[in-house]
Amino acid sequence: MLDIGWGLIYNILVTMDKMTFMRLWDLYHGILTPTQQEITDLYFNYDLTLSEIAERKGVSRQGVSECLAKCKNQLKEYEGKLGLEKMLTEGDLYASFMRTDASRWADAFLQLHPEYAADINELQQILNKDYAQEIDSAIKNKKQGKK
Repeated sequence: MLDIGWGLIYNILVTMDKMTFMRLWDLYHGILTPTQQEITDLYFNYDLTLSEIAERKGVSRQGVSECLAKCKNQLKEYEGKLGLEKMLTEGDLYASFMRTDASRWADAFLQLHPEYAADINELQQILNKDYAQEIDSAIKNKKQGKK
């Protein structure tokens, strides 16, 4: 059995907690107060310590710690009520599972019908394409009121 140690497990859990919080922060930080937004931004996006934030903001380290704890609870409450992170995660997983199933089907179909290799190859290219540029363009066009 692999012995990875409790320190590593703790670090993994802390990292996962930060990642979850950052996803919620990305979705809901606009609902936080400007001070809360700044403190959470400094902590999670700029990796400043509690002491560094306290010094920068002219407050106690305890005050920063309490602010972060309160923000975490607020963001969890917002998620509980609005469910945006859950919807996004489910949508991501749905698309991933669908893409995987379609790719597996195409591989199996190709084994049975090699005469369709060119068409299956085209389908695989579509399934594996990175749509980041198209997504960015669609978002920009929507913001600008274009279709």
